[in-house]
Amino acid sequence: MAQELQNYIDGKWVDAADGERFDVFNPATGEVVATAPNSKKADAERAIDAARRTFDEGAWWPRTSERERGRILLRAAEIVRREHERLAELESLDSGKPIGEAREDIAEVAFMFEYYGGWATKIDGEIPPVGPDAISLVVKEPVGVAACITPWNYPMMMATQKVAPALAAGCTVILKPPEQTPLTGLEIPKIMEEAGLPTGVLHVLTGFGETAGAPLVESPRVDKVGFTGSREVGKIIMKSGADTLKRVTLELGGKSPNIVFADADFDSAIEGSCNGIFWNQGEICSAGSRVFVEKSIYDDAVSAMSERARQVRLGSPLDEDTTMGPLVSEEQKERVERYIEIGEKEAKLAVMGERPSDPKLANGYFVPPAIFVDVTNDARIAREEIFGPVMSVIPFKDIDEVVRLSNDNDYGLAAAVWTNDIKKAINTARALRAGIVWINDSQPAPTEMPWGGYKQSGIGRELGKDGVEDYLEKKSIYINLSR
Repeated sequence: MAQELQNYIDGKWVDAADGERFDVFNPATGEVVATAPNSKKADAERAIDAARRTFDEGAWWPRTSERERGRILLRAAEIVRREHERLAELESLDSGKPIGEAREDIAEVAFMFEYYGGWATKIDGEIPPVGPDAISLVVKEPVGVAACITPWNYPMMMATQKVAPALAAGCTVILKPPEQTPLTGLEIPKIMEEAGLPTGVLHVLTGFGETAGAPLVESPRVDKVGFTGSREVGKIIMKSGADTLKRVTLELGGKSPNIVFADADFDSAIEGSCNGIFWNQGEICSAGSRVFVEKSIYDDAVSAMSERARQVRLGSPLDEDTTMGPLVSEEQKERVERYIEIGEKEAKLAVMGERPSDPKLANGYFVPPAIFVDVTNDARIAREEIFGPVMSVIPFKDIDEVVRLSNDNDYGLAAAVWTNDIKKAINTARALRAGIVWINDSQPAPTEMPWGGYKQSGIGRELGKDGVEDYLEKKSIYINLSR
């Protein structure tokens, strides 16, 4: 029997106002595992009413002591750790990611609650000097009602990296989890309720972006929108939010360069380059999908990466031996397969893996890893975000050329540089137009560091101190001492 999920609004579990529901699928089998409320504007307004009332009229949540807000988030971290295995299995079932990767995600969720629980008591102001006859104070206050619209590739982790800092800042929050993967998003209010979060502070609304997310963005009673997702949807949110001059943080797509110099540690560079695109089925905004390899080691690198791709084991996400699960949906599977067809016309397909042989997985959304070689930087597979396990390998001759090619893209989220020459590493990193640059590594995203991109990869930063600052307003207070 498919589980019947509900929205969480004003401390109650409720269906959509019109009773409509949609199916949630297990991507490994194509089977329906749950149904969820297909929320519309009436449901969004109900959540906004409650969040607005709690913030404005009660005023007790924004004015709750920073210590108490911190304690609640720290208790949430303890609950996540207690429920770690159950939450990881839910995440794996819902998103298709291998159970080992899901466990790492949930561990980071616990740390995020802990990290921002600590930040709640570190939100300080300033006393700028304004002369002998006055004192000025700069205080920080919660921005208000925050709508957090999250993606399906890291469902619980992406939700937490928005919800936790917003709560630490004193905001009331409406979470709109992705329609493809709502299971763990709906666990968050259960966790926060047990942790002692007061009623009316957090609300969770399931549904589709056009009907459940759009009313949150359009509403003048929502003060802030934090969105992670595609560039196309990000542009829509920015345009819509402009009507109310809403504060917006956008973490959008990427087409990240992964640069392998000839003097790099070869084995580490190969392993890191493959992990950079095959981890999480390639469904990562920062995935190192453009792999630039110095010409003198190009053939050897292609051979080694092809062999590494052949070792990828597709299978059930809950199988401990699986190293790559299915894509999240039939729609995403078809999208990636279209790009592979495009790639076969633009470049040479060096390797293409095989789907799992288990008949129980015959209807799953599996796409094996694919490596295209001798790709040119103007090919569609090298320019457009695919969001799947598709690597484009491009040769380069020197640092100037690879920097130029790397920066020749609309995106600027992340990049990786592999070299044992520290001067070359730093010079390359400084020259790349990207918000995150890894040196001799790929895809680490510590909660303590800011995350965000240049160009069309988004606006603003999440995680680190920036994560909580983005949910705060600054207020200047001037005190005249001469009267």
